Amino acid sequence: MAIPAIDYAHVRITVTDIARSRKFYDDVFGFEVLAEAPPEDADQATKDAMWWVFGGVVYQFHGGVFGVRPVAPAGDEFDPDRVGLDHVSFAVPSRDDLDAAATLLDGLGIAHEGVKDIGSGLILEFRDPDGIALELFTPTAG
Repeated sequence: MAIPAIDYAHVRITVTDIARSRKFYDDVFGFEVLAEAPPEDADQATKDAMWWVFGGVVYQFHGGVFGVRPVAPAGDEFDPDRVGLDHVSFAVPSRDDLDAAATLLDGLGIAHEGVKDIGSGLILEFRDPDGIALELFTPTAG
């Protein structure tokens, strides 16, 4: 027997530098912050209550929850050809949104591969500061 129909809950990625990654995700996506690690000078009870943030930030957006945790060693790099995550894809409503995202990425100096037609939809691929593959997707009208 298979697990009954489920919905997406969250994704959490591991990064090397929370300040650098936080700036990237804030600038690119502007997600609402759901929770973040307390400051270093917070009392121990607050730190204990927020253990599940793992020193990072958890964002809330229309499709779910996306967390960033800074526990990877400096110099570590993402590799989509190793066991684990290949990429994270976020849905956008239209081609116009992909084009606007490409313009935003250009303005932020973030390399991308331009909008591509993959048959079932259009994608815009780019990477975060740790090289984690990200994608924006909109289905092809049909």
